[in-house]
Amino acid sequence: MKFGVVIFPGSNCDRDIIHVLEQVLKQEVETLWHKEEKLHGYGPEDCIVLPGGFSYGDYLRSGAIARFSPIMNAVIEHAEKGGKVIGICNGFQILCEADLLPGALLRNRNQRFVCKNIHIKAGNNKLPLTRHAQTQRALKIPVAHAEGRYYADQETIDSLFRNGQVLFQYCDENGEITEEANFNGSVMNIAGISNRRGNVMGMMPHPERAAEEVLHNRDGLCILKGLIDTLN
Repeated sequence: MKFGVVIFPGSNCDRDIIHVLEQVLKQEVETLWHKEEKLHGYGPEDCIVLPGGFSYGDYLRSGAIARFSPIMNAVIEHAEKGGKVIGICNGFQILCEADLLPGALLRNRNQRFVCKNIHIKAGNNKLPLTRHAQTQRALKIPVAHAEGRYYADQETIDSLFRNGQVLFQYCDENGEITEEANFNGSVMNIAGISNRRGNVMGMMPHPERAAEEVLHNRDGLCILKGLIDTLN
C-alpha cells in the first residue's frame, strides 16, 4: 500500500500531509505533479490524496481549474476502479468540482477566511476515515478556508444521510450538533462526505494539522489511522 499526494500550483498543505503519513505513520508516500497523466503502479489498495491549499490561486472558484489538471483524469479512473481518494480542504473542493463527490463548497456564511480550531464528530464508523472515531466524541481539528460552506439540494442531503455518506458534522466541544457550532453555515453542519461506494472521501478540516504531541493535539490521528488500517 502507498499514498500518492498530488501537488497543484498553489498547494500549500502537501508537506503537512506528507510529513504525517511518512514520518508519523510510517507509510510509503510519493509526490505526484499535477501535469502527470498516469498513475503508475497504483492499485485499488493504494490511496491518492488531494491536499489543502489554494490551487491556481482559487481563481473562478476554489478547485475549479485544478479539476482540469491532466492528472485528474487518472484520479477519476483510479476512483472508478475502487481505489481510495481523499481530499482535504482544497482537495475536497476539487473532488466536488470533478463530480467525484456531490454538492459544492460555497463562501463561508460570514464571507471571511476562517482559521481556527473547531470540533467535529463522526457520523458513523463504517468508512475508512471514521473507523476509529467514536461517534459521540468531539474531535478538535483545525480549519483554514474561505469557501467551506457545504451545500447540496435537499434530495442529495437526504441521500447522504440515508446511505451513511456523512463523514463528519461540526459540533460543540461536547459533541452536540448546534447552529452555533456551524461556523461556516454548511447544510446540516456537514464537514465531510463520501461517495456511495465509500472509496472517495472529502473533508474541510485538516486532520494532518492535529497529529503530533508537539502541536498539543493528536485528535486527527484517529482519522488517518482509520484510513491506513482499512487499506492494510
